[in-house]
Amino acid sequence: MEPKVFIIILNWNGWKDTIECLESLKKIDYLNYQIVLVDNGSTDESVLRLKIFCSGHNEDLIFLENQNNLGFAGGNNVGIKYALENQADYILLLNNDTTVKQDFLTQLIKAAKSDKKIGMLGPKINFYDHKDRIWFLGGKINRLLNKGTHLYYNQIDSVENLPNESFEVDYFTGCALLIKREVIEKIGLMWNGYFLYYEDADWNLKAKKNGWKIIVAPKAKIYHKVSRSTKSGSSSYVYYHTRNGLYLAKRNGSFLIRFCVYLNSFWILIKQIIKFIFIPEKRIWAKAVMKGMEDFYLGRTGKL
Repeated sequence: MEPKVFIIILNWNGWKDTIECLESLKKIDYLNYQIVLVDNGSTDESVLRLKIFCSGHNEDLIFLENQNNLGFAGGNNVGIKYALENQADYILLLNNDTTVKQDFLTQLIKAAKSDKKIGMLGPKINFYDHKDRIWFLGGKINRLLNKGTHLYYNQIDSVENLPNESFEVDYFTGCALLIKREVIEKIGLMWNGYFLYYEDADWNLKAKKNGWKIIVAPKAKIYHKVSRSTKSGSSSYVYYHTRNGLYLAKRNGSFLIRFCVYLNSFWILIKQIIKFIFIPEKRIWAKAVMKGMEDFYLGRTGKL
């Protein structure tokens, strides 16, 4: 029998996207899976709409409801705990604003089983609105361990341009991350302190430190609508990336790396102060960066 996979889908005020995602999962050719749908304290009509949808899928769809928004890590951790308690072999984190190809999970499991040291992996992720272009095909973390970048971003999806076989990367996004049970038992759940962004990179780095491989399985493919819950470039986006990039370095870097990151952050702070005073159109971003730094150095975590 194939390994039992629990698919964790986190919803926050996005029931329409979530239902489209669930509908696409109905068509997959992998049979041994269970969906755990977690509502993360939605304030719209998500709970009602999703309960109605789930009422016709009692056997293959579990609905869990958080009373508050616990963030990406906190919300997913609720589903992960449920999966572990119910004998999951693998756990797949899957964003609610995605749709999947029919064989994506079959291809992921095939890749996962190819090497016992593979602990985390993910599929090729293309843009939902531009299905021939790459959104994510593995990530690279810089030497200061405070920033991640997408490999092959926005490149045309073709055999000539992209690798077709599995390959190792620094990290894989939590948008569609398959994790072996043994990895979680070894390194624990995601850290809740990030609330949003970088918790997946942190988790990947922790797995690598414990000897697991992180790979991309390009033969598996999904489509992502990209930043439906928090828009790229918003003040909250800038805040979390600033603060959490510093936490990523603090939690995973050596003394020298942490020293360099902290030193560089003060130079960035000076530039933001100058922007705030002299460039009015950049004050919102500058304020978000300064707030992110302030909260990091004061030890504040979680939600802004």
